[in-house]
Amino acid sequence: MKLPQSTIKYLIEAEFSCEGIVEKPDVIGALFGQTEGLLGSDLDLRELQRSGRIGRIEVEISSENAKTKGKIFVPSSLSSSETALIAASLETIERIGPCEAKVQVVNIKDVRSEKRDFVLNRAKELLSNFIVDELPSTSSLTEKVEESARLLQLKDFNGLPAGPYVPGSDEIIVVEGRADVINLLKSGIKNAIAINGVEIPQTIIDLSKQKLTTLFVDGDRAGELIIKKFLQVAEADFIARAPEGKEVEELTKKEIFKCLREKIPINEYKSQ
Repeated sequence: MKLPQSTIKYLIEAEFSCEGIVEKPDVIGALFGQTEGLLGSDLDLRELQRSGRIGRIEVEISSENAKTKGKIFVPSSLSSSETALIAASLETIERIGPCEAKVQVVNIKDVRSEKRDFVLNRAKELLSNFIVDELPSTSSLTEKVEESARLLQLKDFNGLPAGPYVPGSDEIIVVEGRADVINLLKSGIKNAIAINGVEIPQTIIDLSKQKLTTLFVDGDRAGELIIKKFLQVAEADFIARAPEGKEVEELTKKEIFKCLREKIPINEYKSQ
């Protein structure tokens, strides 16, 4: 049940039964009418509701076999003792509408305890999220350090992303993009350089004529087109391809080395 006021402290829950058919207005009328003056003007139910110290009274009702039963909910912002007096006064009701009735208080619920439980559980949830989000694991920290180290190794070679060994190495691996170079660095391969565009740069054309060159492309149609374009202007000694449907930048270390081990000599590739 929703409480109408944020100041509500307690909720009186009562059950009633009567011999006959009655409606909600009959129940509400009995509450106000038969408790009027019972506890004095300070605790008159009607006045307490006008002042907001008693909230909106809710009634659940059902009728069967010419008998009616239901529940009454009375929200209270009074003190605990005053709320108990109001609850006890409900049990003095003897008639609802034209019918004899009996009212029994079954519970006085401390609404604030429910709020405290909510606050406690929510605080636990927030703390748990904070620990997960704000206090990274050792492996997470290690990965960040390694990632930073890899980025520091990434070099600019005549405007192209490259590993630090490209200038001095006798062999190079030509890949499609910057992310491919970074992934190879992650696997300890430091002699990769990226085409980094749709056209084959003159720098790579020159390097391919000077160094043993492996062209390592994605396992898709675009990778095949890059091979054809590369062979028109540059010299490749080997062709390596990622597994079908995969990109070099997403390969694991094991997959990278497997692809490089299975690279095809350029003559064999052309004969195919």
